Amino acid sequence: MVELKKIDNFTWKIEKSGKMNVPVIIYASKKILDFIKKDSTLQQAQNMSMLQGVVKNIIVLPDAHQGYGACIGGVAAYDVDKGVVSPGEIGYDINCSVRLLRTNLMKEDITDKRKEISKALYKAVPSGIGKGTKIKLTKSDLQEILEKGAKWAVEKDLGEEEDLEYCEENGCMEEADSKFVSQAAISRGINQLGSIGSGNHFLEIQYVDEIFDEKTAEIFGLKENQAVIMIHCGSRGLGHQVASDYIKKMDDIYGHENLPDRQLTYAPINSEVGKEYYKAMCAAANFAFCNKQVITHLVRKCLKELFPKFKADVVYDVCHNIAKFEEHEINGKKIKLCIHRKGATRSLGSGRKEIPKKYSSVGQPVLIPGSMGTASYVLVGTSEAEKLSFSSTAHGAGRVMSRSEALRKLNREKILEEMEEKNITLTAGSLKGFVEEAPEVYKDVDEVVKVSDELGIGKIVAKLKPVVVIKG
Repeated sequence: MVELKKIDNFTWKIEKSGKMNVPVIIYASKKILDFIKKDSTLQQAQNMSMLQGVVKNIIVLPDAHQGYGACIGGVAAYDVDKGVVSPGEIGYDINCSVRLLRTNLMKEDITDKRKEISKALYKAVPSGIGKGTKIKLTKSDLQEILEKGAKWAVEKDLGEEEDLEYCEENGCMEEADSKFVSQAAISRGINQLGSIGSGNHFLEIQYVDEIFDEKTAEIFGLKENQAVIMIHCGSRGLGHQVASDYIKKMDDIYGHENLPDRQLTYAPINSEVGKEYYKAMCAAANFAFCNKQVITHLVRKCLKELFPKFKADVVYDVCHNIAKFEEHEINGKKIKLCIHRKGATRSLGSGRKEIPKKYSSVGQPVLIPGSMGTASYVLVGTSEAEKLSFSSTAHGAGRVMSRSEALRKLNREKILEEMEEKNITLTAGSLKGFVEEAPEVYKDVDEVVKVSDELGIGKIVAKLKPVVVIKG
């Protein structure tokens, strides 16, 4: 049994003990904590604290749940000289992430045509296990994508220059090097560019239901009843293969005898294999950036056929499942750290050089999707998040039910009826897939966002509600 010390209504602590190098801080309401306690999340967080060179504390966010090796919703910071890089702590779906587009349509434009829109988008954007791309690539093309990210798509007239300005890293991790990505990974990715995939990934047409911060919403270009589009996907099979390749490679070199879980196998950041993994991880992240850029192009093209004057601009594109070198203040001193965010969103406050100039006065947009049929949220990053969570907050609602349990307990016809009652049109390639992702299998996203807002690690700007949901 893990012993927790209550700090305040939303903060809990596991004290450093035994093999733990640092304490674990959990951000959750009592209601959410009860869910977190039901699986191995807290034990996995303790396991994360045992890695070499970890700084200050491990962070567990309110959407946390059990993952492979490290918990999803976990954040760790490493000393750049003494620390390590761990593929399992970063995640298999490298740069699984979210992009939000604002449009010139309003709620009434999309609700009247929701079935037609759903059918057209499902045809235009490949989704589901094994579904491939409409963009045919050579291996040379793919290697270029791995190094250029979304810039490749813009160069090929599959986007606009301004799209890049509103992505983390401008849609390209510059440290990427395709030669450290295996042929197996390239083979898995070559037919998947511009596709959503399966699992919790989706394409949604939503509308702005409520504005909580008028000033910030105006800067983000959002207003009530405006139609917006949310794209949630990652690096597909390519990223998964990169993670698998380097977990094996690191295990072969360093072993895992002193680790509580082989999935936490690591290498020193400055080791040869550590540097190779980081460059390969950046390349997989670039594939994910390009993937969403191509999907954006397909969505624009599709909806322009239904709405001739249609326009969609990128609000922001955020990363999950990634490691980045960032400056953070520790004990009053700014130092460079390697931040691992697994199922976590960066939440930078105003004035940080990493965010677009247009948003500098308020902070970085933070996108927190709900489960299909529930609300999603736009938040804004804060300087408080730097103090509390290495500038991180939740990345979604967080699972409370396994996929196998969902298939046993939930009825697909009932799910479809409930969606229709909410005036939401669902189109899915797999009946099994949407049952596994039903709203009941996730925490209450409103509660997750409330914790973030009241703690100050991400302040609520706007609430979005779905009208059209496309699932794999």
